Amino acid sequence: MSHIDNGHVAGFEVPIHASLGQTILLGGAPRGIAIINGTVAAAVGLGLQQWPVGIAIWAIGHTIAVFAARGDPDFVPVLLRHLRQKGYLAC
Repeated sequence: MSHIDNGHVAGFEVPIHASLGQTILLGGAPRGIAIINGTVAAAVGLGLQQWPVGIAIWAIGHTIAVFAARGDPDFVPVLLRHLRQKGYLAC
């Protein structure tokens, strides 16, 4: 018979690495936002040959994403859910 201690069965506990539950960040910004921001900035900078504007778009967009991720690394799914759901208790 197994030894049960505080609801845990001996031999059935596995340590989970913290990285499995954390949001993937790229340069401090969420990975998807950083990729989209870089792609748009590269399209403007290289495609439209407006490289100062492309650099400005990248720097401003990445800075905003980093500051938002400092507050909540999962701000992107929360923002998308907020935009998708309507306000049921609107004042």
